[in-house]
Amino acid sequence: MRTQPGLSLTYGLVESLGQAIVTGEYAEVGFPTEGELSKKFGASRTVTREAVKMLTAKGLLSARPRHGTVVEPEANWNLLDPDVLRWLLERKFSLKLLSDFTEMRLGIEPVAAALAARNADEAGLEGIRKGLARMKAAGEGEDDPLAADIAFHIAILSATKNPFYSELHELVNTALRISIRFTNRIKGRTASIPSHEDVANAIIARDAVAAQTAMQAIIVDVLELIRAASATDAQAARKEA
Repeated sequence: MRTQPGLSLTYGLVESLGQAIVTGEYAEVGFPTEGELSKKFGASRTVTREAVKMLTAKGLLSARPRHGTVVEPEANWNLLDPDVLRWLLERKFSLKLLSDFTEMRLGIEPVAAALAARNADEAGLEGIRKGLARMKAAGEGEDDPLAADIAFHIAILSATKNPFYSELHELVNTALRISIRFTNRIKGRTASIPSHEDVANAIIARDAVAAQTAMQAIIVDVLELIRAASATDAQAARKEA
């Protein structure tokens, strides 16, 4: 069982089983019983039972009369769960899934930027300033570009002062890590600091319309990159057929 430092035994088992489910390991053989899992992973029945409950809550498993615990169809998986989304994106990199997620961002983050312009308190604005400062430092090799970019976007969600947007932190964090790596690889550079500075300046100036427009421009640029890559892949596939 693979675990990461600091993770509990239960979450380590959730991680291993979640990855196995998403990659189709149990598609033909069926999901193991509690006893089989305990024996295979060297985990107690209590740990195994809790891990199965967590995976059930994520929509990956369900208990059915006379069938035991079974893997649910992918259509029933909770894509808004950060773990599920990460497992799916890591399973076999999917431009379609990344495009779908970016379209969702387009419906969320520009509005979040507008709300931040209207609602942010001084702490919220300072968080955005720090996020932008980290991006600038990363441009000079003094911070991690990926972590700095994510910190900026998360700071805006926080600055909305809307608890529902705050609940999206982990989801956005998870998918942005993969999305930003991909788009930076295509562009051959990290995120545009001037574009992000436009968003920050508009929020700080309390200009909701400008903030929304500036954030929308950033995400549309990402979406266009993904769609262009999808078109290239589709064209290559047709040539090979």
